[in-house]
Amino acid sequence: MSETLELFNNLLQLAVDNGASDVHIKTNKPALLRIDGHLEPIDMDALTVNQILAFVEDSCPPQFIERWQTENQIDYSYRLPDIGRFRVNSFYQRGTPSMVFRYVKDRPPSFKQLNLDEKLFTSLCEQPDGIMLVCGPTGSGKSSTLAAMLNWINLNMDKHIVTLEDPIEFTYSDIKSSFDQREVGIDTPSFAHGMKSVLRQDPDMILIGEMRDSETFDTALTAAETGHYVFGTLHSSNAQQAIQRLFEYYPPEEHAGLRRMVSSTLRATITQRLIPALEGTGRLPVLEAFVVDTLARTIIQDGRFEKIPAVIEASKDSGSRSFNQDLYRLIKEGLISKAVGLAVSPNPKALEMNLKGIFLSEGGIVQ
Repeated sequence: MSETLELFNNLLQLAVDNGASDVHIKTNKPALLRIDGHLEPIDMDALTVNQILAFVEDSCPPQFIERWQTENQIDYSYRLPDIGRFRVNSFYQRGTPSMVFRYVKDRPPSFKQLNLDEKLFTSLCEQPDGIMLVCGPTGSGKSSTLAAMLNWINLNMDKHIVTLEDPIEFTYSDIKSSFDQREVGIDTPSFAHGMKSVLRQDPDMILIGEMRDSETFDTALTAAETGHYVFGTLHSSNAQQAIQRLFEYYPPEEHAGLRRMVSSTLRATITQRLIPALEGTGRLPVLEAFVVDTLARTIIQDGRFEKIPAVIEASKDSGSRSFNQDLYRLIKEGLISKAVGLAVSPNPKALEMNLKGIFLSEGGIVQ
């Protein structure tokens, strides 16, 4: 093993030992660890250009090297034996190389480990077909939530699951289900290209790492309409924004037909973010769940997306919940502080009223 690989491996080991989620590497600076959402510097010598470039050249899959050399950025996965996998993003800034490592544990998590509502997520896993989207900003735990769902399916259902990821993060051993995991850039040139052939691979379920364009979403819709269950991610801050973002892929003249398709195939959106748990206990996901019931389908088909928050408020029996409702649960269960809940709430005044026992609809009346 080269000195450079040994240096980086030791650095990644240190990150895991200290519970870091990410490692930030910047030329002529010591590395930084993100621990419980905060960046902490490491007491070490500054990393040089040559060290960073040598690590990329030693660790990057050969088929990605040309892209790194021509585009000055690359995503790939790196595995540290007995520790786990790291999603690596290498890039240039101000003419010098930088890197960010995201730690991905070898074993997919359970709902309990992530503090996810097992009843809600089990019901979502058991859907026979359709589309299920997990949404949120980068670093909000989307991949972990999807991994927990696929892990539950693997333990309880006999399904053929094909994943398209960039790069592969969690890996699965076949238990009751059979997995084929395809990495963009290695096993298929793009999400869209991988989706073109996925329906010929006899899948029951399909995981798309990210819904990036209309071509990918078109195939997801086709798969859902023909009896497959499709999981995907979107970068959005709430259910309304997620639904609207899907329509941004298409010209306005196609929206009427698309609304009918989305209303009939979408099963749910889960939008989440990670927030500080009680001091010293890490971070927890807080989520908004938009479970598509009869009322929700009508709202989507009519294009009344501004009514989605009110539908969520009115559909608790279907499993839907707002961010405030989930924050209320976390506070009442003693998992987060009231101060944190109010600080991250999209409507802190309403949450304050909820905590005093006063409950009013946040979204208005749906007609």
